[in-house]
Amino acid sequence: MMHSYRANSAALLLALVLVSGAAPAQEWSYEGATGPENWGKLDPKFALCSTGKNQSPVDLEGTIAAQLKPLEFKYVPGAREIVNTGHTIQINYAPGSALIVENQYFQLTQFHFHAPSENRIGGKSYPLEAHLVHTDKSGNLAVLGIMFTGGAANALLAKLWEKMPATKDGKADLPAGLNVMQMLPTLKAYYRFNGSLTTPPCSEGVRWLLMKSAVTASREQIGQFLRAIGHINNRPLQPVNARPLLK
Repeated sequence: MMHSYRANSAALLLALVLVSGAAPAQEWSYEGATGPENWGKLDPKFALCSTGKNQSPVDLEGTIAAQLKPLEFKYVPGAREIVNTGHTIQINYAPGSALIVENQYFQLTQFHFHAPSENRIGGKSYPLEAHLVHTDKSGNLAVLGIMFTGGAANALLAKLWEKMPATKDGKADLPAGLNVMQMLPTLKAYYRFNGSLTTPPCSEGVRWLLMKSAVTASREQIGQFLRAIGHINNRPLQPVNARPLLK
């Protein structure tokens, strides 16, 4: 059943890209001359996209068993604005929510989505991945990844997508009370690795935390996301090199 869904999902992704046509010219994109394979050549500030040794996304294979401390989630309602950046759909979050990693406090600033998933787990790709972006007082970044499988509609996505702008640069205020905690899986086990931003300038030194358990989203919800941005938006996998991938 899963193989059938993934095949149908791939067909859906391709169909949506063909229907939407080419993306408008941008500083960088996910295809052609300004696509991922050329990001490092577009601007000197993007050099790490080509030369970096700790780039994301990665395939979580050959993971090493480790005693990772439980993550502490201090999320409160704060989803305040939804934006169509042309590259993704981003939800800006009000101050006051945090992720605590080994006693280090990271404030949630925004979360956004990639379809299909950027990271993989044991070679498996997922139809959608959320990235929750956090920063500490020194500007260090921590990104929490959540995978979505096809299935029942996601309750939080349903509320967000009601306001999702259908065109680039569109934005809308969100109703009060929306809490990203509703989107987390019940089991909070995670993988951990050092990586980078998955979009230019591909800055490294990002603390990556990827939930082992997935949540669900309906095919209609995934399709609505892709129609809004007009293209798939996953950077290809990057070499792991000497990095340990901890579980």
